[in-house]
Amino acid sequence: MSVDSSPEAQTAPATPQQSLSTAAARNLATTTKSAPQMQEITSRWLLRMLPWVEAEGGAYRVNRRLRHTLGNGRIGFVQEGATVRVIPQELGELAFLRGFEDRDVLDALADRCAQRDFTAGEVLVERGSPADRIHLIAHGRVSQTSEGRYGGKTTIAVLADGEHFGENALSDPDARHDCTVTAETAGTLLTLSRADFTAVQATAPHLRAHIDEFASRTRRPQNKHGEARITVAAGHVGEPDLPGTFVDYELQPREYELSVAQTVLRVHTRVADLYNGPMNQSEEQLRLTVEALRERQEHELINNREFGLLHNADFKQRIQPRHGPPTPDDMDDLLCRRRGTKMFLAHPRTIAAIGRGFNACGLHPDQVDLDGQSVPAWRGVPILPCNKIPISKEQTSSIIAMRTGETSQGVIGLRRTGLLDEYEPGLSVRFMGINEQAIISYLVSTYFSAAVLLPDALGVMENVQVAPRAS
Repeated sequence: MSVDSSPEAQTAPATPQQSLSTAAARNLATTTKSAPQMQEITSRWLLRMLPWVEAEGGAYRVNRRLRHTLGNGRIGFVQEGATVRVIPQELGELAFLRGFEDRDVLDALADRCAQRDFTAGEVLVERGSPADRIHLIAHGRVSQTSEGRYGGKTTIAVLADGEHFGENALSDPDARHDCTVTAETAGTLLTLSRADFTAVQATAPHLRAHIDEFASRTRRPQNKHGEARITVAAGHVGEPDLPGTFVDYELQPREYELSVAQTVLRVHTRVADLYNGPMNQSEEQLRLTVEALRERQEHELINNREFGLLHNADFKQRIQPRHGPPTPDDMDDLLCRRRGTKMFLAHPRTIAAIGRGFNACGLHPDQVDLDGQSVPAWRGVPILPCNKIPISKEQTSSIIAMRTGETSQGVIGLRRTGLLDEYEPGLSVRFMGINEQAIISYLVSTYFSAAVLLPDALGVMENVQVAPRAS
């Protein structure tokens, strides 16, 4: 008997299809679908927490008492290989040179600055030693320590890039260092000796006149905040003559003009006419565009060089962490510099670093309820995430602390509502027409800014290490 060994004989006959396939059925089905999703959307806590104030004229003027404190800015440097030089105009950030604009004299002072490289752990100056030069920190971190009343060392401050110490050495021949300065990292500083400064001053009489005028201003009565003093008598008896006084104001108060974020949204009429079910295409396009504008708005409130929080914190309100990663002590230092701190803002990775620092000390952040959400906090002040705060290539970032509201003399957001074709408060969507390609255009605009009413309303801890240390 023969056997058929062909492939056709060995293949079993296919079972005939007995019902409609799911692939074919989907041609007649209505698919359940989501609205368009967008990964860029964040919690935007800053926009939610800032009190918004109307700037009806497109600007907001911050009037303050007259302050005599001048020249507290940071100094800039240029680097050519291993050589570092101070930018001459940046010497105007020193208090006694603020407003002095003679380029030749500033060039002469910059040329006399001597470079000094230092290593981690090196003692730069000793407490009580004669002070004969000013030190300008080009790069690196140093700590100022002194003897505590009960023994041991007390950390006074941590200084970093652009800051300086020993300024009084240039004017006082009997000056001595009131603290020990130790390098925490390797770095570079420039020094200007009293002898070199006096030599330049001898050839520039107008520099001497400028310094004398500065000295007369600093001798004016002022309080610990640098404001013109309001003289008040207290504790007297009988009928003594009471002092007369008045409250002096800044003659040129700062004005914050509203900034703008805009884009043109384009939708083809064919899309708007034919593909609007079950979701309105124009509305979904507009919703995602508004989300992107709000994200950019928060980015500008943090990073804009004119009004952004990182660039508008007073230099006296900027601190450095003691050892790099944030610790509870560092958070307390940032918190204690202002009354009524409303919130901390930090990058999510920085918040993780805060948690590691707390864990290392056997502590953990509190939890507080904010708008129905449980968020970490320290001393009852919420620590809110904001991914708009940048992280440097060295894996360092900043932590922002602020007091908010006009009544608290804090930080406020500025906006203008009641706009033509307003879509949301402070945001308008204006129809621009249809072009010859049948494309509809909408101008989407939002106007905003932020104002710091008092210098102590806003503080920043800079150069916070966010990457975990290698074990």
